[in-house]
Amino acid sequence: MLTEPEPGAPERLRFTFPRQRRDRRLCLADFYRPRESGEVDVVPFTVVTMGQPIADYANELFAADAYRDYLEVHGLGVQLTEALAEYWHRRIRQELTFPGGVAVASEDPDDVEDFFKLGYRGARFSLGYGACPDLEDRAKIVALLEPGRIGVKLSEEFQLHPEQSTDAIVCHHPEAKYFNT
Repeated sequence: MLTEPEPGAPERLRFTFPRQRRDRRLCLADFYRPRESGEVDVVPFTVVTMGQPIADYANELFAADAYRDYLEVHGLGVQLTEALAEYWHRRIRQELTFPGGVAVASEDPDDVEDFFKLGYRGARFSLGYGACPDLEDRAKIVALLEPGRIGVKLSEEFQLHPEQSTDAIVCHHPEAKYFNT
């Protein structure tokens, strides 16, 4: 990541991703233009949260031994967080444009079922999974996005709090799909 959108700009942050051990031996960095290309690419980052109130309510249910209600509220909070992350991923695709000004989202499928099959261009990679397993990279995303403004904090173990929060690195490359290393 550069300090400004110029090919010769100083480096602000560096992320290192593992390569797949099989197939094409890809890593997330392969989905962005190399610095040597002379072109600057866009690397969107996100942090979203459902906030502390839903976590507090779920904890109250757990403390009251209302385990079924706890599981339902907790599950709802997790699903809402994931839906919010998908919403912002779509907004990113709408704002990213190809040369000529056509939005990346123009390639989104017409059938809503295809969204569930990840039939859109690119992917959203959350930290802690195979393509970007280094949770310490969360500190870099926190430094960039300052999620304390929306009530999200990073623990010493590099976990986001409240629990119903998630972060991601968004790749807009057409070949960017989920994979394990």
